[in-house]
Formats: sequence, C-alpha cells, structure tokens
Amino acid sequence: MITPENWRKSSYSGGGDGNDCVEIANSPTHVAVRDTKAPARATLTFPAGAFSAFLDALKSARTRTVA
Repeated sequence: MITPENWRKSSYSGGGDGNDCVEIANSPTHVAVRDTKAPARATLTFPAGAFSAFLDALKSARTRTVA
C-alpha cells in the first residue's frame, strides 16, 4: 500500500522548487510515480519487477549514448 510517507523526490531534482521533478513511492509489490507539482493528480503504478526492468533499460540506453 502506498501511503503519504512513502513518497520521496527524485535524486535528480534541481534546486529551488524542483520544477522538473517526479516523486516515487515503493511498496513490496508496486512502484508509483507522480508529478511533484501536481501530487493530487494521476499516479502511474507499475509492478515492482516491471519498473526495475524499465530502469535497467534506461541505464543501458544512457550508457550506449554516453560512450
């Protein structure tokens, strides 16, 4: 279950008010993502395994573009 105390800002948030920021919350089975500027709006929720695979793919793509 995702509760308010589970939410945390991305470590890539800029200074100031974090205009380009997302928040993430973990539960044992799911990961939720929301816009920091509009936390009451829609939340994207993923099975934990799918979100991990998504992050791995992003990291892999970033490594290929940096090299």
